[in-house]
Amino acid sequence: MKAFTPFLTVVASLLPVAFGLGQQQVLTTSNPPSGSLQLSGGGINGHILLSDKDWWGVVRAAEDLAIDFGKVTGKNMTLVNYIDNSTDTGRPWKRDGPGGHPEGGWNGGLGGGGVAHNGSVVNGSSTTVYYSYDPVTSFVNYTTGPSQRFTGPTLLNSPPPSSAPLIIVGTLRRSPLIRALLKSGKLDPKPIIGSWESFITQVVEKPLPGVDKALVIVGSDMRGTIYGLYDLSEQMGVSPWWWWADVPVRKRAGVWALPNKKIQGPPTVKYRGIFINDEQPALTNWINANYEKGKYGPGFNHYFHPKVFELLLRLRANYFWPAMWASMFGVDDTANQAIADAYGIVMGTSHTEPMMRASNEWGTFGKQYGGNGQWEFDTNNASLTPFFKVGAQRAKPYGGNSLFTMAMRGSGDTSLLLTQEQAIVVLQNVVATQRKVLGEVFNGTRVQDIPQMWCLYKEVQGYYEGGMTVPDDITLLWADDNWGNIRRLPTGNETARSGGAGVYYHVDYVGDPRDYKWINTIQLQKTVEQMQLAYARQADRIWILNVGDLKPLEIPINHFLDMAYDATKWGYDSVPTWLKLWAEREFGHEHAEAISSVVDRYGMYAARRKYELIDASTYSVINYNEADAILAQWDDLAGDAQAIYDKLDDAFRPAYYEMILQPCLGGQVVNQIYIGAAKNRLHALQRRNSANEIAEDVLTAFKKDHALTKRYHELLGGKWNHMLDQTHLSYDLSWKGALYDGYWQQPMRNTLPPLTYVQELETSLAGNLGVAIEGTNASLAGDDAWHANSGNTLVLPPMSPFGPKTRWIDVFARGTSGCSWNVTPVKDYVIASPKTGYTGGNNGTDTRVYISIDWSKAPPAPNTTTVNVNVTSSCNWGNFQMPIVQVPVQNLAVPSNFTGFVENDRYIAIEAEHTSRNTMTNGISYTTLPSYGRTLSGVTLQPVLAASQTPGQGPVLEYDIYTFTNHTAANITLLLSPSLNQRGPSRPLKYAIAVDAETPQIRQFVGNFTGGDYPKGWNQAVADGVWGWGSGNMTVTRHDLSQKGKHTLKIWAIEPGVVVQRIVIDLGGVRASYLGPPESFRVGKDKTGTFQGTNFAGVSLGDVV
Repeated sequence: MKAFTPFLTVVASLLPVAFGLGQQQVLTTSNPPSGSLQLSGGGINGHILLSDKDWWGVVRAAEDLAIDFGKVTGKNMTLVNYIDNSTDTGRPWKRDGPGGHPEGGWNGGLGGGGVAHNGSVVNGSSTTVYYSYDPVTSFVNYTTGPSQRFTGPTLLNSPPPSSAPLIIVGTLRRSPLIRALLKSGKLDPKPIIGSWESFITQVVEKPLPGVDKALVIVGSDMRGTIYGLYDLSEQMGVSPWWWWADVPVRKRAGVWALPNKKIQGPPTVKYRGIFINDEQPALTNWINANYEKGKYGPGFNHYFHPKVFELLLRLRANYFWPAMWASMFGVDDTANQAIADAYGIVMGTSHTEPMMRASNEWGTFGKQYGGNGQWEFDTNNASLTPFFKVGAQRAKPYGGNSLFTMAMRGSGDTSLLLTQEQAIVVLQNVVATQRKVLGEVFNGTRVQDIPQMWCLYKEVQGYYEGGMTVPDDITLLWADDNWGNIRRLPTGNETARSGGAGVYYHVDYVGDPRDYKWINTIQLQKTVEQMQLAYARQADRIWILNVGDLKPLEIPINHFLDMAYDATKWGYDSVPTWLKLWAEREFGHEHAEAISSVVDRYGMYAARRKYELIDASTYSVINYNEADAILAQWDDLAGDAQAIYDKLDDAFRPAYYEMILQPCLGGQVVNQIYIGAAKNRLHALQRRNSANEIAEDVLTAFKKDHALTKRYHELLGGKWNHMLDQTHLSYDLSWKGALYDGYWQQPMRNTLPPLTYVQELETSLAGNLGVAIEGTNASLAGDDAWHANSGNTLVLPPMSPFGPKTRWIDVFARGTSGCSWNVTPVKDYVIASPKTGYTGGNNGTDTRVYISIDWSKAPPAPNTTTVNVNVTSSCNWGNFQMPIVQVPVQNLAVPSNFTGFVENDRYIAIEAEHTSRNTMTNGISYTTLPSYGRTLSGVTLQPVLAASQTPGQGPVLEYDIYTFTNHTAANITLLLSPSLNQRGPSRPLKYAIAVDAETPQIRQFVGNFTGGDYPKGWNQAVADGVWGWGSGNMTVTRHDLSQKGKHTLKIWAIEPGVVVQRIVIDLGGVRASYLGPPESFRVGKDKTGTFQGTNFAGVSLGDVV
């Protein structure tokens, strides 16, 4: 392993205390109240007292805490061994699995770091603890070799000085020290007895003879104690990401335990963890550069995995699926499974790897089991059965920390090559065989008590819904669609299953419609919305997160695991609070507000469309100023992120760059590349000289993308070199699929989108100047495909008091000479700014002229007219006529008592949260999910366990609108989050919609689907981030709006889980864009004359040509 030099500590004074994220405070590093116990600081030599008879993992975590004190105050604590001289062993107790019930739940025979593994050696004045294991020597037939050990830590045998600050640590029914403490009656353990992963932290007076006061941490089980230890570390300022994201530790003058008591009960979700997956090229290349390669592949060994395990425990997680692409956890290093057990990590294998055996093990060793060599139970069960058995045998020594994946998929993480009926029969036989194997291997243990799960991934869900019988004690692990939309959750009596249910969720994926695995693109609000559904529906046994390379997904990992630990704390509006607390922990109170704003906005911008799915056609460069608004948002975000970076102490900059600045700058660059390519194409079609300059800008951005990667790889002496190796630019769009265009797999090399250059040495046939306008590709003078041949007139979108404040005209160079020009409206109430200029040659540039209306001078309402704007020049227009731009001026009015949205440009666009009325019925109502979705927020029905609603009777979203256009078949499109029918086929997602007194139209926008298929339009919906235009007409309804004037639009969510983001009413004027038109003028909020309305984001665009 290479030596790294991360910034570990920085000096800080008079800074607010760093709390554990969302945790009850038990420590302070400043201004201790009366009764506090100083643990460290000022040269004090504090001690941690624990027993060498406790779990090895507890002693190891205590050593971490001792070192963490040194990071904070400059002096490590000392580990001291409790010498039990009594013969009273107290009440008889049964050895428990490390995370299991002390009253004797599943322990796997020899598992969980129990008596067979934990030991110690006395060396005079000290005792060294160790964990022993028997390494596997055959991967075909289970055999083991001589015992080996993980040795250390070492504890002093002499009692601590009576004046020394003391932390007493131990596990109920495991530690003689805690037994002695409880016997004295100084601490009541009843609140955590029998609880999973719980602990008590409390300052106790005279806990032991000769000890005046001590901070006591008592865990209900191994991980409960460990979480109590790491809780102290986090609260005094040691981030869980101190190594993985290089978060530095602030130096403090001291650390004090507060005079209160913390009782931490069991987590919301029993098994909470991550799956390292899709780990090539980035993580695998990093592994190869930093760890010795194994016999069969990259060095995913017992030197690497403890880094992951420590992170998981500091994040209060407990469950792990190891990398699978080119590795074999139990084979690459025979110490891997042992070190996981020693740390207290529950090991599993991915959804496609049954019985604790990696997929690659079959390809490597399968032929040695005889048979036909196929991964087919129906044709090769005689070989697969002993293969499964070896997996169980290998796990048995660590059974208390094992959770078995059951059944099987096809070879290479694909579906079985069988019909559904055949597959159901085969899989039921597979599981029956696997359970028989478990019963044989764990002889004497009921198979129902052995933790098992069956992941209902893709087609497997179809098997289950098609009648596949799953033993009641097996956890049903429901899956999302790989894009963060849970496909199904427990319904009916499924919640009563003894095995419970869980969720397999993704923040990284390789597959249709496109890979997303470069950097973080996760909107935390979406995670909250989906996982709160899971929690409410009792899918709380397992939450496992596909995290790709782990880095650079630090933020969504931390957030997901915090939700899993305490889902009640992180509700629908919790993201701003969580982000601020996270930012405060990592970078300090003084930067928390600004950082949380940056990360919150980044989540929305990055999630609008995964970077891998963006191309030059994504955002419109002519309609609604969409592309320019996108760039403006990214520019503002990048500027804000950089400004924070510039204020940070040097020690904090690597962590900030890794988790925040690089994603912000990287996201900005990707959008600059593709929007630049789109502008280059448009300008080249309009024969603008600027096409060449834009092409060079795109090339500059392309180089910057590489520079950002290089900067990341060179941080801290190259600590994270290769972690951004993932390609992400220019996926192959030439491939045409049945459901989605573009090849899903990663490109082999980053590539620029096509760019075009114009001939700068020649002048256009239509002269040295050109004119283009908002809303069309057409340009003048001359001919093109977007206006009539030999025509000299272009028509701007209309101007109205209820529309955008400005429209634009571009005057541009397309020749070799410069020309002066004038833009002259024929009516004085039409204003051009600027109205004159010089473009081309060496003395001028392209100019965007903004057209606005002085409504005080315009013909009074109601009036509609068209005003010509002449464009004259000192140069000629070749053989063509002078360009004329026409401006439709529509001075319209609404009644003085109207409030609501007003039509302009033959559309009305509405952000869903901006209701006129939002009703509640029988305790059921709509709630707003702030900063959710693509533009502003989402609106959804609460509570999520509500029954199906009846249109006209249930709660309704109402929007008052005013129309000027007579349209008998207006299209109303709802942009809805790409959720799926998680209530099952009996309650698919539906909404109802009506205008005025219409009979509500009911729309089931997510089709019924089974097996490995997805509903119609799904590929486009997840690519776009909404059900809407791109995914077909599932959310489009037609309505008679032939009567002009006021109307009321009514929307009912029939099922919880429907999330409305935006509404677009098309009266014949909606033009193509990705996000839809800007929100319409809202009487009662917006003011004529000050309403901007030029783009969806409401941002100032500045100079965009």
